Amino acid sequence: MTMKRSLAALALVALTPLTAMANEGAERLARMLEPLDTYVADFDQQILDGSGQRLQEASGRMWLSRPGRFRWEVNAPYEQVVVSDGDEVTLYDPDLQQATVQPLDDRVTHTPALLLSGSADQLTDSYEVSSSQQGAAETFELVPKSPDTLFEELKLTFYGERLGFLQMTDSTGQRTAIEFDDVEQNVSVEDSRFDMELPEGTDVIRESR
Repeated sequence: MTMKRSLAALALVALTPLTAMANEGAERLARMLEPLDTYVADFDQQILDGSGQRLQEASGRMWLSRPGRFRWEVNAPYEQVVVSDGDEVTLYDPDLQQATVQPLDDRVTHTPALLLSGSADQLTDSYEVSSSQQGAAETFELVPKSPDTLFEELKLTFYGERLGFLQMTDSTGQRTAIEFDDVEQNVSVEDSRFDMELPEGTDVIRESR
């Protein structure tokens, strides 16, 4: 998985195992996400190999409005914009002057960022969920029930009711993780934030279902 295709940053520290039953973990996480209508934050992203060595890093800003709408802007070192308007997902690469557009189907919603913008019911239907706690940090571990996903494990760490970290592990052991900062929850976000305006001359690739 390349940095331009990944979503996330920062390896989580080891947690004292206080693991809940899978169903309890899913219900708890659903309760945490249910009141989250909008989420705006800066992020720092890192990609680590299986041994924990840092491969790449980036930073940017994200906007989320449930259900289904999302904007992810990577500012450095390689610009990238990913936008979901609830029907389609557009990934724009300014360096290549290329955009890929695909329907917001089940396969796409298995990516971590769009999972956050989906319904809480997806968690109990599509993932085995367990939880652990260390002090004020509560971490949820999600393992997809279907093999047709981009990751083998996803971890979400909350501090109180605020989402602070996200970490994804793929089949090679590579970890993509994100640390959120300057977080604003349930603030007003303009609908236009989720419109993708592509520069003239952009090469647009449309992928069907």
